[in-house]
Amino acid sequence: MKHRWLAQSDDSKLTLVFGGWALGSAPFRGLTGGGSILLVDDYTRLDDPLPDLAGFDRVEMLAFSFGVASAAHWLASTGFRPDRLVAVSGTLHPACADRGIAPDIVRATADQLSSASFVKFCRRAGLSADIPELDIEQARKELLAVIERGSAPDPGFDRVWISERDRIIPTNAQRAAWAATPDVVKGVAAPHVPFEPGQNWAEWMS
Repeated sequence: MKHRWLAQSDDSKLTLVFGGWALGSAPFRGLTGGGSILLVDDYTRLDDPLPDLAGFDRVEMLAFSFGVASAAHWLASTGFRPDRLVAVSGTLHPACADRGIAPDIVRATADQLSSASFVKFCRRAGLSADIPELDIEQARKELLAVIERGSAPDPGFDRVWISERDRIIPTNAQRAAWAATPDVVKGVAAPHVPFEPGQNWAEWMS
């Protein structure tokens, strides 16, 4: 894992973000508020230490896309429990034909990855910001690691947002993945990257 601060505040609240594959901070650039914001991504390995979180009175966690399963694996291995846990546009089954992305599609994405295919991926995801820089070999290794790691145990999400125009993790697959917990699910009329400039982090943590 890699981590970096997107914002550091004097208050005692932390928003811990497990981002998506290869998109970095781009999906979140237009969001405001949230106190200190720590972004985690690159799920080739999940045992890299994060900064000490004990100094924060409240830690809210948002997991996006492949960050959902990765966050769940990380929570299971560390025993950490945030004060609020939210999933956006993702499932606990990242490489799954019925409840995620079909494994052959994930593998084909890795095998055929190029600068041009990544641009197409970003556009299909609905990313309106500038395309992030891509380390092709590292991004390929990360996808293969996600396949190998497989499904994650359910840590008990307080809120699950399903994007209703998702062309990356099919909307119907997300609905199937969260069918057992309908009370926490909300739909959002948006593509895979549903975040809009000017929105507040608190809107997504609700």
